[in-house]
Amino acid sequence: MRAARQAEAAVASFDDFVHATGLRLHRTAVLLCGDPHLAEDLTQTTYAKLFASWGRVRRASDPTGYAIATLTRTFLSERRLRRNSERPVDVVPDRVGPQVDHDQRLDLAAALADLSADDRTVLVLRYWQDLTTPQIARVIGISEAACRKRLARAHSRLRDLHPTQGDS
Repeated sequence: MRAARQAEAAVASFDDFVHATGLRLHRTAVLLCGDPHLAEDLTQTTYAKLFASWGRVRRASDPTGYAIATLTRTFLSERRLRRNSERPVDVVPDRVGPQVDHDQRLDLAAALADLSADDRTVLVLRYWQDLTTPQIARVIGISEAACRKRLARAHSRLRDLHPTQGDS
């Protein structure tokens, strides 16, 4: 019972902190991001991090400064880690996506179904998941040499069963 009350008190004080700092943190995030929607995401991510370490934040000499530092570090980290440069636009240009040969995909799926589960597994991990031979060996629990042999055997069986698929 006592622990539940303490947890509720901690959440209540976190709620008070959010209400007291929310506008300031969000405005800072808007200035950092330049986009109100991204700023909302950044602010929410920051508050999630602060909640996870609320005991330490609450004991800090300046919890608001701690929150701003967390917001800034989170922003910089997300910018550094961002793999794409997507930007919202007003008008999306009409483009045709890459053409997919559905018949060839169906033929390939049928060819894979004709292989044993072991052969199918190594081919899928290698060519669809783009794993290296050592990674495949670790995933399925065999040696690298056995994995290379299994890949070669799977290719050979695929070519034997479906000559047009073995070259794809």
